[in-house]
Amino acid sequence: MTTVDRTQVFLLPDLGEGLSEAEIVEWRVAVGDVVTVDQSVVEVETAKAVVDVPCPYAGRVVALHGAAGEVRPVGQPLITIAPLDGDGDGGEPVGHATYREEERAGSGNVLIGYGTGHAGAGRRRRRPRLALAPEPTAPPSGDPTAARTDPPAHPAPAGPPADRAPTAALVISPIVRRLARERGVDLAAVRGTGTGGVIRRADVEAAAAAPATRLAAVPEQPAAHVGLAPADGQDVVIPLTGIRKVIADKLSRSRREIPEVTIWVDVDATGLLETRAAINAATPDAPVSILALLARICLSGLRRFPQLNAHVDTEGQRIVQSAGVHLGIAAQTDRGLVVPVLRDAQRLTTRELAAALAETTAAARAGTLPPARLTGGTFTLNNYGVFGVDGSTPIINHPEAALLGVGRIVDKPWVVDGQLAVRKVTQLSLTFDHRVCDGGVAGGFLRHVADCVEQPALLVANV
Repeated sequence: MTTVDRTQVFLLPDLGEGLSEAEIVEWRVAVGDVVTVDQSVVEVETAKAVVDVPCPYAGRVVALHGAAGEVRPVGQPLITIAPLDGDGDGGEPVGHATYREEERAGSGNVLIGYGTGHAGAGRRRRRPRLALAPEPTAPPSGDPTAARTDPPAHPAPAGPPADRAPTAALVISPIVRRLARERGVDLAAVRGTGTGGVIRRADVEAAAAAPATRLAAVPEQPAAHVGLAPADGQDVVIPLTGIRKVIADKLSRSRREIPEVTIWVDVDATGLLETRAAINAATPDAPVSILALLARICLSGLRRFPQLNAHVDTEGQRIVQSAGVHLGIAAQTDRGLVVPVLRDAQRLTTRELAAALAETTAAARAGTLPPARLTGGTFTLNNYGVFGVDGSTPIINHPEAALLGVGRIVDKPWVVDGQLAVRKVTQLSLTFDHRVCDGGVAGGFLRHVADCVEQPALLVANV
């Protein structure tokens, strides 16, 4: 915090975990607004999460340092607050107070402290928003403005005043905003059913169910993640910032420093699927996923081959084997690839693993995991089979020493007791740091995992 002529300048807090900057997603306040202590004033996006930042001062906003889409370094001015002396009773209009209270109901992440970075601010282009589909019927040719008018997602009172404040001001959490973007819902057209008219997740889902406001399902238009050459022939320049920059830096460092080797094997996963079905039939209220069973098998393998639950300390010229298994789970999100971590996963039962995996991956995709939950892994499990592919040679999540990849499970011909049969087959791949072990250890680990997948009873014998 700095003070200038009785005004207080709130600096972008230290976000922790090595994060030195954040992008302004949306200001919750405007110049002239009155704020209270710990009121959320801005939503920012770091390389690992989207969080609301509360202001530790009360008063009137006199300056916002940065616009939406601008990247601010930690320790630089974020907002300037002036005291309310001489401004009457210092109160704010009821509408403003209601709006602020609604906005505070966001992600709930509180950032405290001050940073020390002094890098210059940068600006990057915001990601494009999804566009709503046009109305199914063509407008009269004589009305040039009708072509851009979309019907509301929910019935709204007829004839609102032209200068009425947009209902988008009542949107609260980043999760609701992200869901609206993903579903192609115009928040300005949604009537909130929450307290004070706040738009809830259920409102967005209901609006998405209305055909008039959903994205057009035109066969010739590809999915949003499919890239096409620009129609105008111009190159598309995408700044390498935020989470994309973190991913690029980490993977590049991994390739530079780690002499990685990948080995793989095809396995018959029929027995594993049957075991999962039996577990879930016995206790349907606490289902266990295939990923949870694979995680349990990995934990068993790391117990037998602890050399792979390690990292290389290049400065100390030593290999450090971790006492606990902090299991990373690669998860694809709309913000990019993240690897949330289950700390001391070896202490969890299989059911606890299943519950923790479900909760963690859901939070990762929603962008609500704190930075501390996205670092510190010692071994990573990557289920790239969800993308419909069989194999991969993944890059190790630096500074870890190994990563197990699992491909899709498909019907394939397989020899069982000398007879040809159709079985559920998948491919397992292990990428490992050749500095921590030789092929014998890596091959032994992968063979143990494969044997447990094919004969889950072996897992019981080793737990």
